[in-house]
Amino acid sequence: MDPFSLSTLLAAAAVAGWVDAVVGGGGLLLLPALLVAAPGVPVATALGTNKLAAIAGTGTAAVTYARRTKIDWRVAGPSAGLAVVASGVGAALAGAVPAQAYRPVVLVVLLSVALFVLVRPNLGVLSRPERRTRGRVVVAVAVAGVGIALYDGLIGPGTGTFLVVAFTALVGADFLHGSAMAKLVNAGTNLGALVVFGLTGHVWWLLGAAMAVCNIAGAVVGARMALRRGSGFVRVVLLVVVLALVAKLGYDQWSG
Repeated sequence: MDPFSLSTLLAAAAVAGWVDAVVGGGGLLLLPALLVAAPGVPVATALGTNKLAAIAGTGTAAVTYARRTKIDWRVAGPSAGLAVVASGVGAALAGAVPAQAYRPVVLVVLLSVALFVLVRPNLGVLSRPERRTRGRVVVAVAVAGVGIALYDGLIGPGTGTFLVVAFTALVGADFLHGSAMAKLVNAGTNLGALVVFGLTGHVWWLLGAAMAVCNIAGAVVGARMALRRGSGFVRVVLLVVVLALVAKLGYDQWSG
């Protein structure tokens, strides 16, 4: 890999770390950058190398959030534990589902998320603890720890965003605390997928380690900015990331 491609990739890793720390969706930047910087790289290898960088960033962001804000471990703990297993299953199945099959579904889900956030301007602005009933907690754990985690291992982009919206809508977290819980679960999904990709030889460890350092730097800045600016800032970034994901997946769908 030439120096320009490498430096561009490392810069993309730093920006992706910032995006992931605030609201998720850093894979939108890092995966395409990796595929462009290393033409011909197998998709599974790109996913595995991305997971090595991503787990460093999300893990750092999770620690930063945990130190400076209150996390609902009743929701985040079981979700993160299940996520390791479900994401590993998804990673084992990666490549079995053609992109043409999942893109329309993900596009519809993302558009629904954008509309849901737009038509409910108060969503995520304030915490709604009365929504944290036992039934809603069980549903949130199942959706985040199984459904979204499986998606992350299988496909990936937008996982953190889906987690934030799930915790906000299902258990009444505000966007800041929803993002904090999302980082813990996302670290679990990255770990499960990384183990599988690593065992099957689909990780470029040296490149992934270099990307991880930059991802950590971006994650520290992003987490501290989100904590300082609050839920309103996270909401704006969430909408921008969702719309960017829609544009990217829409382009991939209709240009291919």
